Amino acid sequence: MTRPENGPAPTGRSRRGEPRTYDFRRPTKLSREHVRVLQIAQEAFARQTTTVLTTMLRAGARLELLGIEQHSYDDYVASLPDPCFLATFTIEPLAGKGVLAYPLDIAMAAVDHMLGGSGSADQPDRPMTVMETAITNHLLGRLLSEFAGSFAHIIELQPELSEIEYNPQLAQAAAGSDTVMVASYTIGIGSRTGEATLVLPFSSFQTPLNNAASPQLSESAQAKRRRAFEALSERLTQVPVDVGVRFAPLEVSSEDLLSLAVGDVLLLRHPQDAPLEVTTNEVTFAYAIASNHRRRLAAAIVPTPATSQNRAQKDTA
Repeated sequence: MTRPENGPAPTGRSRRGEPRTYDFRRPTKLSREHVRVLQIAQEAFARQTTTVLTTMLRAGARLELLGIEQHSYDDYVASLPDPCFLATFTIEPLAGKGVLAYPLDIAMAAVDHMLGGSGSADQPDRPMTVMETAITNHLLGRLLSEFAGSFAHIIELQPELSEIEYNPQLAQAAAGSDTVMVASYTIGIGSRTGEATLVLPFSSFQTPLNNAASPQLSESAQAKRRRAFEALSERLTQVPVDVGVRFAPLEVSSEDLLSLAVGDVLLLRHPQDAPLEVTTNEVTFAYAIASNHRRRLAAAIVPTPATSQNRAQKDTA
C-alpha cells in the first residue's frame, strides 16, 4: 500500500506496526496474558524511571511505554543503531541477562546534566570515559532498583549491572536464536528524544509469568488465607447489630400526621393474634410475641406466619 507524497499516513497502523517477517519455525510464545502482566510492570518502571531521571538530572525527563513484542535476540540486535548505549545486567535468581538500551547522545546528555550542564550542546559520539562511566553507573543502579520494584509482583529480582557496550554486536546477553521480550519506550531528556528498549529473556521469565497470570497459592499462603477467613468469621459473630421489635407498619396521611396531639389514639390495625416483626436495618428476619423475663419486657421468637399456615394446611390434608 502506498500513500501520496506529503500525505497523511494510513490510519490504524502505528510506527512500529509495519509488516515484518514471521518465522514459522519460531512460533509466538508471548501470550496475551503474559503481555498484560508485563505491561503492568513495564508501565510502573516507566513511571518510576521518569521520576528518577527528573530528580537526578534536575531537568524535564520522561519514559513512556510504546509496546511489548517478541523477537529473536539476533533480530533485536540488528534493529539497533551503531553506536548505541547498551547496559547489560544480571537478573538473579533467574538465569540470563537483561539489556537496557537507548541512544548514545541521550546517555551523554544525562552525564552533562549530572555534571551541572544544560545537556543541549552537541554530544560526543564516542565511548564514555572512566569518570563518565562511573557517573552513569550510579544512575543505572537507581534504574535497576526501580526495575526490581516494578517486577516484584512477578518475581523478586536482585539485578546487578554487568557491563556497558556501544557496539550492539558485542553485547552478548543471549544466544542469537533465543527468544527475548522487547519493551519499547519513548525516552526524552530536555529537548532530546529517542527510543529506548528493555530486553528480557523469555525462557527465564516464562514460569514466573505463568504464575503471575494464573497465580497458584502455596500451602503456607493457603493456610494463611484460611486463618484469616476463620478470624474474620469469628469476629463477625461478635459485631453488635441494632434489632427492633415492631408492629406492622401503618400508613397515615400527612394531614393526619401533622394534626396529631396529646391524647389522640392512633389505630395500629395490627391483629391481636398476629406476631410482631423482628427487624434490623429495615429487614424483617423473624417474628415474636410480647413476653417478659425477670421483670423485664421481652419478645419470644415464634415461627413465621407463613410457616405456621403451611404446617396447618399440611396437617389438614
